[in-house]
Amino acid sequence: MATYHSFECTIGGRKLTIETGKLAGQANGAVTVRYGDTMVLVTACISQKPREGVDFLPLTVDYEERLYAAGKIPGGFIRREGRPSEEATLADRLTDRPLRPLLPKGWRRDIQLIVTVLSADRENDPDILAVIGSSAALSISEVPFDGPVGAIHIGYIDNELVLNPTLAQLENSSLDLVVASTKKAVVMIEAGAQEVAEEIAVQATKFGHEANQEIIALQEQLKQACGKPKLEAPVIGASPEVISAVSSIVNEKLPQALNQPVKSQREEALSNLKEELLASLGESFPEADILSAFDSRVRAELRNNVLAKGQRISGRSLTEIRPISCEVGLLPRVHGSALFTRGETQVLTIATLGSIKKEQPLDGLGIEESKRFMHHYNFPPFSTGEVKRVGTPSRRSIGHGALAERALVPIMPLDADFPYTIRLVSEVLNSSGSTSMASVCASSLSLMDAGIPVKSAVAGISIGLVTNEQGDHALLTDIEGMEDNYGDMDFKVAGTAKGITSLQLDTKLKGLSIEILEKALSQAREARLTILNEMQKTINSSRPEISRYAPQMYKLVIDPDKIGAVIGTGGKTIRTIIDETKTTIDISNDGTILIGSTNEESAHRAIEIIESLTKEVEVGGIYTGKVTRLMSFGAFVEILPGKEGMVHISELADYRVDKVEDIAKVGDELTVKVIDIDSQGRVNLSRRAIFEKLSQLPGAKVRDSLAKDYPFKKQRDTHSPKRSRPTITKRRY
Repeated sequence: MATYHSFECTIGGRKLTIETGKLAGQANGAVTVRYGDTMVLVTACISQKPREGVDFLPLTVDYEERLYAAGKIPGGFIRREGRPSEEATLADRLTDRPLRPLLPKGWRRDIQLIVTVLSADRENDPDILAVIGSSAALSISEVPFDGPVGAIHIGYIDNELVLNPTLAQLENSSLDLVVASTKKAVVMIEAGAQEVAEEIAVQATKFGHEANQEIIALQEQLKQACGKPKLEAPVIGASPEVISAVSSIVNEKLPQALNQPVKSQREEALSNLKEELLASLGESFPEADILSAFDSRVRAELRNNVLAKGQRISGRSLTEIRPISCEVGLLPRVHGSALFTRGETQVLTIATLGSIKKEQPLDGLGIEESKRFMHHYNFPPFSTGEVKRVGTPSRRSIGHGALAERALVPIMPLDADFPYTIRLVSEVLNSSGSTSMASVCASSLSLMDAGIPVKSAVAGISIGLVTNEQGDHALLTDIEGMEDNYGDMDFKVAGTAKGITSLQLDTKLKGLSIEILEKALSQAREARLTILNEMQKTINSSRPEISRYAPQMYKLVIDPDKIGAVIGTGGKTIRTIIDETKTTIDISNDGTILIGSTNEESAHRAIEIIESLTKEVEVGGIYTGKVTRLMSFGAFVEILPGKEGMVHISELADYRVDKVEDIAKVGDELTVKVIDIDSQGRVNLSRRAIFEKLSQLPGAKVRDSLAKDYPFKKQRDTHSPKRSRPTITKRRY
C-alpha cells in the first residue's frame, strides 16, 4: 500500500491541496487535487510494451465529468453520463497541450491520463485542476517528464488582474486567460476576452507565470517525497549512414520542391523525391529509416531557409499574408452565408436563426444552463484531398469550433435586443493552414450577411515560430500547413480593430519566453487589421434586415399575472395557438412574450389571440360573447376568453322578461355592456343598457344572435368609453 502524502499552498486566497497514496493505488501515478470545494482525481497509467507501427507520442487524456459532483442527475432516458460534453472535450485538449511537449518525442508506450471530477462547487473551474493533477501524476510516475507544470486562470476585473476568479466573477471580467507554465517558461495559453489590448494580455501572462511558480514548487515537494525512479527516455532517429545517403540524393532537388508556390505541386514534388529515395536506397536501408531521414532533411531545409535567408516555402516574406478574397450571400435560401479564402485555405460559413426555444441546454458542471449562440466547425477529408471516414466531430473540430465561437461572443448582440438562437456552421472546403482563424473571418462576414446586428467585425490570424539551438528565432505570419508541421509554435489570435477576443497558443518547445509572445501579439495585430480591411471591402456592417426566410420575431409585454391565461391548463391554450397559427411562442416570467414566424399574417393572428386573452374587462366596455350557462335569475356570458359575466334577467332586454330562456339559450351570442365589477371581481353585464344607448343614435340597431342587425364592432369602436389597456408593446426584429 502506498504511503499517504498531502501538500498544500494558498493561491488567490484559497487553499490548493494535492494528495496521493489514498486513492487508485494500482495506477502508475494517482493524485487528488482540491481547490475550494472543487476536487478531481487524476490517474496516469502506461502500457507495458510500445505500440507497434506508430511514429507519434501515444498520449491520451480523458476528462470525465460526473454530474454527481454538482449534485445533479443526468438527463436522458438512461440517466447516466454518455459521450463527453463539449466542455469536457475542451478540458481534454487544455490538459493535453501543455504536457505533450514535455514528454519524450520518441516515447511509444501508451500513456493514459484520466481526470475524474469528484466534486464541483460551481465557483472554481476544475479545468486547471486537471492540468495540475495530470502534471503531478506524471511527475511521480516512471514516465520521463520535463515538468512540473502549473496552471492558473487570470481575470481582468475593474482594471485589475485577478488570480483564479470564480465562475461568477468571470461574468464581469473582460479577460479569462489560462496560463500553463514550467519553472522556466510558458508552455500554453488560452483566452477569451472582451476586446482587450495586447499589453493587458502580456501583463496577464507574466502575472500567471509568476503565480504558477508556487504550484510548481508544491508538485516538486510531492515528487521528492514519493516520486518513482524515471525510465530512460528512448532516442529515435535514423542512423548517420541513412541521413548521409538521403542527403546526397535530395540536397540539390529539395530546395526546388519546397519553393513550389502551390500546395499540390509542392506535395507532388516531395512525393516524387520519396519514391526516388525508396527506389535508390530501398535495398540498403529499411523504408521507415529512409522516410524518417527524408522528413528530418525537409524539416532542416525549411527551418534553415527561414532563419538564414528569411525565405518561406511559398516565397512570401515573414510577415506577408496570402491573397484574401471574401464573398457573401452565396446560398439562396439560408439566412446568411459567407466564403473566406486566404491563399489555399477556404471556409464557407452559414448562419441560421431560430427561436429562443432552439437554444442549447447545457447539462454540465458549470453555472450556465443554456446558450443561444453556437459555432460548429466541420473538417471533411476532401479539404485536404484525402479519403477518410466521415463521422462524428473529432476533438480537434470541437476545439476549433469553440475557439472561433469564443472569438465571436464579444461582438454578438444582447439577448434582450435580439431574441434569437444563432447557429453558425463553418465548412472547411480547402485546408492549407489555420482553418480555425479562417472560420472566424467567414463567421464574422456571415453574421453581417444574415442581418444580425453585431458590434464590429472580427478577424483571426495564426503566427508561427522557427528557432534554432543558437537562440535565433523568426516569427511567421499566416502559417501554412507545412510551416505548422515543421515549426515550433501555432499562436492563434482573433479580435476586432479595438482588441483581442480570443487566444490559443500551442508549442512544440519546452516553453516560450514572454518576449517572444509579446512580439507575436504585436505581429498578429498588424495582420488582423490588414485582414479586417479586406473584409470590409465586401461588407462593412450588418444588413438592415434579416433574411425573409428567417423567422420574424415579435415582442409583446403583458402583465405577468396574465401568463397563466396564455398558457392555459397544462399548456393547452398555448399549444392551441401554436397549432392554429404555426408560430413559435416563448414566454418569460417577467411577462415578455416572443412570437416567431416566417409568415407575418400568422404572427399577427397569434398576437391578436394573446391580446384577447390578456385584455382586462373594464366598466363601460361593450363586448360580444357567447352564453355559457343559464340560471333562473340570469345568463352567464363569456365576454373574453376565460372571463365570464352575468346578465341579470332584468338586464336582458328593454322590456320585462318572464323567463331567461325566452331571450337566450346556451351558445347564443349576446352584445352586452359591463355595468359593474364588484369587490370580489364578479362582472355584472347589461343587454338593456345597449338598447338604451342605441336609442339615442338615429338608425342604430343591435346585432347579436337575437338582434341580427346590430353593427357591434362599429358601435363598439365608435361609442365605447375611452379606457386604459394593459401594456402591450410590439417590436419586430
